[in-house]
Amino acid sequence: MAVGTLDEKQRHAMLTKWGVHFDEDSRFMMQPGRIFETVLYAEDLAAAERFYHEALGLEVIERGNLAAVFRCGDGVLLIFDPRKSAAPGREVPSHGTSGAGHVAFAAKPEDLEAWRAQLRQDGILIEREVAWPEGGRSIYFRDPAGNVVELAPPTIWGGGWKF
Repeated sequence: MAVGTLDEKQRHAMLTKWGVHFDEDSRFMMQPGRIFETVLYAEDLAAAERFYHEALGLEVIERGNLAAVFRCGDGVLLIFDPRKSAAPGREVPSHGTSGAGHVAFAAKPEDLEAWRAQLRQDGILIEREVAWPEGGRSIYFRDPAGNVVELAPPTIWGGGWKF
């Protein structure tokens, strides 16, 4: 049966089955498939590159005086120098921030002890460890720019995440 010959309820059910999203008024609504880029800011890009590459093992895919870019799973972590990314007249809209940012990386519970050992080996202080009511633990530490980095379990934010 063609989609055009279905009544509204049938069409809604079929499109939902295909992954199409609707708002509360049943209007068709586009929705991103995932986050592709995550951005943090650091004035010392060389220190940021060493940290994310050497301490966390992320692959450097680009480096320059504006940003250090890393592959992380099927996404990208960009570390921008905020003094340069905030400049007006760039090819993309200017952006930047002040103060510490936050990023959470997926970490399987069975890998946390190995992460603790690796961080200790690299002289990185674990600032806090949180046991979540829904299960699992997060460990928090800082990058050289002061951004908060978290290794998070698949149990938070509703659980069921595939890591």
